[in-house]
Amino acid sequence: MSLRHPLARVRGLGSAKDGTAHWVTQRVTAVALLPLVAWFLIAAFGLGDYADARGFLAQPLNAVLTAALVICGFHHAQLGLQVVIEDYVHLRWLEVLLQVAAKFLAFLAALASLLAIVRIALGA
Repeated sequence: MSLRHPLARVRGLGSAKDGTAHWVTQRVTAVALLPLVAWFLIAAFGLGDYADARGFLAQPLNAVLTAALVICGFHHAQLGLQVVIEDYVHLRWLEVLLQVAAKFLAFLAALASLLAIVRIALGA
């Protein structure tokens, strides 16, 4: 015996069974960002000028950790925006448009950031 209303069963309303993965991913990126942001703030605090920053990113470990910070940061931000859009935008067409725009802009910004890190790390 089901507690769901028959109309809900016909319409297919119910659990989408994918909310847990989103929640876990958001928590994992948050936990990954804690040491990455702490490392970056401590490391970047001592940088004086542009030449120091280029020298900092020219070191492979610093370039890799900065790239990880960028990837985790933009993915975490996109997941957070997704939740806000789902909760507060009630027009379906606008929700879909904003979801696509948020994903596209996060991807584009992460790609541009990674390109900049690679160019500096390789000395271009």
